[in-house]
Amino acid sequence: MAKLRTQYICQNCGAASARWSGRCDSCGEWNTIVEEAAGAGIGGAPAARTVRKGRVLALEALDGVAEEAPRLASSLSELDRVTGGGFVRGSALLVGGDPGIGKSTLLIQAAAALAKVGQRVVYVSGEEAIAQIRMRAQRLGLAAAPVALAAETSVEDVVATLASGAPPRLVVIDSIQTMWTELVDSAPGTVSQVRASAQALIRFAKTSGAALILVGHVTKDGQIAGPRVVEHMVDAVLYFEGDAAHRFRILRAVKNRFGATDEIGVFEMTALGLKEVANPSELFLGERDASSPGACVFAGMEGTRPVLVEIQALVAPTALGTPRRAVVGWDSSRLAMILAVLEARCGVRLAQHEVYLNVAGGLRIAEPAADLAVAAALVSALVGTPLPPDQVVFGEVSLSGAVRPVAQAGARVKEADRLGFRRAVMPEAGLSDARSASGLALDAVTHLSDLVAHIAARGEKARSIAAGGRT
Repeated sequence: MAKLRTQYICQNCGAASARWSGRCDSCGEWNTIVEEAAGAGIGGAPAARTVRKGRVLALEALDGVAEEAPRLASSLSELDRVTGGGFVRGSALLVGGDPGIGKSTLLIQAAAALAKVGQRVVYVSGEEAIAQIRMRAQRLGLAAAPVALAAETSVEDVVATLASGAPPRLVVIDSIQTMWTELVDSAPGTVSQVRASAQALIRFAKTSGAALILVGHVTKDGQIAGPRVVEHMVDAVLYFEGDAAHRFRILRAVKNRFGATDEIGVFEMTALGLKEVANPSELFLGERDASSPGACVFAGMEGTRPVLVEIQALVAPTALGTPRRAVVGWDSSRLAMILAVLEARCGVRLAQHEVYLNVAGGLRIAEPAADLAVAAALVSALVGTPLPPDQVVFGEVSLSGAVRPVAQAGARVKEADRLGFRRAVMPEAGLSDARSASGLALDAVTHLSDLVAHIAARGEKARSIAAGGRT
């Protein structure tokens, strides 16, 4: 009998090694290497067999007719926005998110919406029993939807069941980490099993024309667990984000072969499930205190959608040798850069102050266009002067203090105009695009010191008016 060969696979990056070690040489993670049998199936070592001769492929010209991908639109407009107009038939989507964030709730709502319009939908759960799925559907008021349910973890049984009847239009696998295939001799959830199971399910989706949704667990760093090759295999990767302290949930596309990346859909978690938020700007600004110092409205872009959100800053003196810097919803290293530019280029002394920065509503901002709004909020909090309540701010700040232009300035000011704002502080380079898009009063700034001087002058004027009123 031939000796069974084993290999050691890192469960974080998928790197293989000949012997076990406590630390992976590829990704640097500790205690992630697991011994697995190198089988002859998918994800294992190749078996000794006769290699067939390849066939000649017919090459196509680049200028051929490109047909639009057939879409399967759901009744959830926010979900359709993120996917690019609906599920593409034969495509595979990977949805990740923290435990309890609402992934299963979102997908059962989407499955029920498609089933109600006559589409065959199959929901396969490897984590919950059918009774648990039915209880969730009853709580959401979706028990009458004709969704076909199954509680199974064997990939071979799942594929055989899907291929036995009428071809399904949508297949939901919750989750891919619980699936296992007999072609790989390792435990469910390992790198080899996740890769092989995903490959078998994606192959079925491509051949049958069904839209496949794979639910993926995430690590403590927020990344989808398992090998990164699965993210390359699928057509779209969606992250379902949110904070347990907030009722809002954000579905974000980080990869989409059939639509725009960084597109977002906003949902509100209620007792009856996830409710779509058609206008997230009004939601994020609905409860703001315009008279408070340190509050600035930022006009941002999430994919193709303009979103207005409030940035809140608090600056307080401290006697500690190292003042604290706390950030929620923004990059902490970006905040350190803005503080350094304010100190070195504008003379704003913040070395003996604690700084707290928060993006209201639970939204996380990644674009550098928020630099100018963050600086305005910090200076406003330092001098104790509120910013104009009808003003939005956006612009990128360089290390020299210059304000650089940002993309889609016209869409940003158009959204601000629609929500009742009357003034925008922005880079000078985007004035022509902004003027043609709306009728807002535009204040162009070329250097960060211009904005600091304007806020300081506003504070002096307010103090002089207050002093005159007391006398």
